[in-house]
Amino acid sequence: MNVGATRACAWAVLGVSWTTACASLPSRPPESLLAELRAARSYRAELGVKLRGPNLRGRAQVLIACERPDRLRLEVPGPGGVRLVAVAEAGRLLAVFPAEAAYYRAAADREELRALLGLELTPAEVMDLLLGLDVPSAREQESRWGPRLPTRVEATLADGARVRAVARAPELDPDLPRAAFELTWPAGYRALSRDELQSLWSRP
Repeated sequence: MNVGATRACAWAVLGVSWTTACASLPSRPPESLLAELRAARSYRAELGVKLRGPNLRGRAQVLIACERPDRLRLEVPGPGGVRLVAVAEAGRLLAVFPAEAAYYRAAADREELRALLGLELTPAEVMDLLLGLDVPSAREQESRWGPRLPTRVEATLADGARVRAVARAPELDPDLPRAAFELTWPAGYRALSRDELQSLWSRP
């Protein structure tokens, strides 16, 4: 399956909308908007992500969906199709690597998201970061705002990793299908150890 077809299928599953707006707000929006963001139920966007961390460095396009209290889904395309699909829910994390015919299961906590993605954050903190809300575990944060949502966020995380995410058409409180957070691995896929994760990401 080519990348374009794969991404089109992913967008259909998550119902991504491509409406955009160009207005901007100050570096910190009014408290009324921040209150709305804290009460938000869900979020989705396509992100351009750059990461410089102690163990992982690189750039990627990521399709992401979040739903409170702790649901997270992300997909990372590669040259020949989806490189990674990861889902977190109810304290559990499952990542599937189709090209490797492999999967990884773990707790959905900061330590495991750091091992998998290079981000020392919980699923709930990922959503807060993308919404421009304060993440206490981060050392530094900065957001650039569109009319209601950040279009770009940057942060230095607890382990010193520096992450930048540029959001295309971010959406607040979309209706996310239950299937977006359901993931299994096909028969015959092998289980990965944590030590194998970094070697997967280091491949071209």
